[in-house]
Amino acid sequence: MENRRTYHGSCHCGAVKFRISSPEISSGVRCNCSICQRKGALMTPYIYSPEELVIEAGAEQLSVYQFGTGVAKHYFCKVCGIYPFHQTLRKAGYYRVNVGCIDGLEPLTMPVEVFDGRSL
Repeated sequence: MENRRTYHGSCHCGAVKFRISSPEISSGVRCNCSICQRKGALMTPYIYSPEELVIEAGAEQLSVYQFGTGVAKHYFCKVCGIYPFHQTLRKAGYYRVNVGCIDGLEPLTMPVEVFDGRSL
């Protein structure tokens, strides 16, 4: 069993706060699908179950954007517009988190893998 730790995060204005239980996050993933390319966010390399991603505050401040099949759900804060996480297309109901929203991580210094979401 891998070592896990708790990470805390939020949107820019702090209206939405969450925590995740995760292996150490030391790299990120960028996707080339139409929405991810435009968002430019660096995502966690791990996919989290609903039990591993807990919204601690501001669930009522989240809005969701869906397109295409409607399976993926891209959440953003209605106050500041920041995108903290999304439910994935390939594993419905599971999440990836925007590394830039996680306290204490430096996404600009992390190694990056590119995921070919455009081909899904």
